[in-house]
Amino acid sequence: MAISRPNSLVVATKLSIGGSACANVTILDITEQKRTAATLAQHAVELQRSNKDLEQFAYVASHDLQEPLRAVAGCVQLLQRRYQGHLDAAADELIHHIVDGAARMQKLIEDLLAYSRLNTKGARRSVTDTERALAVACSNLQVAIAESQVQITHDPLPAVQADAGQLALLLQNLLSNAIKFRSANPLQIHIGVERANDYWRVFVRDNGIGLEPQYADRIFRIFQRLHTRTEYPGTGMGLAICQKIVEQHGGEIWVESELGTGATFYFTLPANETNKSAATKRANEHLGVRYGAL
Repeated sequence: MAISRPNSLVVATKLSIGGSACANVTILDITEQKRTAATLAQHAVELQRSNKDLEQFAYVASHDLQEPLRAVAGCVQLLQRRYQGHLDAAADELIHHIVDGAARMQKLIEDLLAYSRLNTKGARRSVTDTERALAVACSNLQVAIAESQVQITHDPLPAVQADAGQLALLLQNLLSNAIKFRSANPLQIHIGVERANDYWRVFVRDNGIGLEPQYADRIFRIFQRLHTRTEYPGTGMGLAICQKIVEQHGGEIWVESELGTGATFYFTLPANETNKSAATKRANEHLGVRYGAL
C-alpha cells in the first residue's frame, strides 16, 4: 500500500513474523522530485507559449509585409516599363536590381507565410490518393515541366492517411527541387513506394547534379542553400516546408545522394489500413505510368 503525502510517499508492506502480523513502513522524501516535475511542467508551458508567439509573429509579419512590398514592386515595375532604355545603362541596371530584389522578397515572404501556416493549421488527415496528389503537383508545375522537358514516371501509388493539400505541396516541392537541380543530361524523375510496417515509404529519384552526403541534413534547414542565388534561384524554404509537412504527419524525410549521381528523397506516411490489402496489391504490380512533358 502506498500513501501520498504533500512532500513524501509512505509505502507500507504487510509482513508476518513468527505468526504475528506486522508492517514494514518506508517513508520516501519526494520534495526534490516534485520540485523538478513542477519546474519541467512550467518550462513546457513557457516553451509552448513561446512557440505559439513565434508562429503568430511569423504569420503576421509575413502577411502584413506583403502589402507595402506589393506597392513598392508595382511602382518600380511601372518605372521600368516607362523609362527603361530612356536613361543611361547604370540607371537601367539599378532599376533591374530593385525589381529583382522586390520579386525575391515577395517569394521569401510567400514561403515564410506557407511555412507558418503549416504550424498554425496543422494537418487534417484523411484517406488521400497519392496519385491524385501527384497529378495536382504536376499540374501546378506544368510550365517548369514543359521548359525542362522532364520525363516523370511513377509506380502505382497507394492511399495514405494525409492532408491532401499538404501532400500535393510536398510532392510539388520535391519535383520542383529535382527540376531546379538538373544536370546537362535529359532529366528523369521517378516516384516509387515501398511498404514499411504501418507506413508507406515514398521516394522521389532523379538523375540531377546530386549533392555531397555531408550536406544531407543541412538542406532541410530553413533558409539553407548549397549554391549561390545566381547559380540556382530560390529562398531555401522548399525542403524545410517538406520536412515540416512530413513531421506533422508523424513521418520522416531524408535524402541519399552522391555528387554528380542524382538524388533520392525518401519520406514516410501512415498507411490507410482500411484499404491495406488493395493498396499493397497495387504497389506490388510494378506498372509504370508516365507523365510526358506538358
